[in-house]
Amino acid sequence: MKKIGFILIALFLPLLVQAEDYREGVHYVKLTTPVRTIDQSKVEVVEMFGYPCPHCNSFEPYIKNWNSNQADDVNFVRIPVVFGRSWEPMARAFYASELMKTLDKTHEATFHAIHVERRRFSGMNDFSEFYANLGLDRGQFDKMYNSFAVNMKLKQGDSKLRGYGVEGVPAMIVNGKYRISAQMAGGQQEMLKVVNFLIEKERSAAE
Repeated sequence: MKKIGFILIALFLPLLVQAEDYREGVHYVKLTTPVRTIDQSKVEVVEMFGYPCPHCNSFEPYIKNWNSNQADDVNFVRIPVVFGRSWEPMARAFYASELMKTLDKTHEATFHAIHVERRRFSGMNDFSEFYANLGLDRGQFDKMYNSFAVNMKLKQGDSKLRGYGVEGVPAMIVNGKYRISAQMAGGQQEMLKVVNFLIEKERSAAE
């Protein structure tokens, strides 16, 4: 029995050590005031990002792989931040594409265009032409770009940005309660490990 006990300890100790290593105030921040999530029956994970951000561009492959391996009880949400006037057209383009359900065509392509091809997008016409070449309906995109729905998403995104207390991207928010940055977590891949830890924390709390 003792031998079996030692074997079990050896197997689970690394997991326990990892869990203990992720500490509030060190690897993540607990928000003073929780922000309401979209679907309270699931654990919401939000990525705050910006297309002009090179760190967000390098983070995209990690977050894409992470998202493809999530269970049905995790609701992944992307929110583009607007840190300045030049960031707004990119946020509008994201929301317009999201509402058109075409992010699978535009999201990675936009990162690639900005950070690899060094293209510059200053407004609707630039995005409209680029997205039309990706197969989007140009007229529908132009209409959506300045629509009431996109304006509302911009306002909601700004409200979430302030509620989360995000000052840099990429940043992750778990269930409207916890904020994680690469700097606090120790790197971009480590940030997702902290996210996974907090997802389990929320699952346990809901039981």
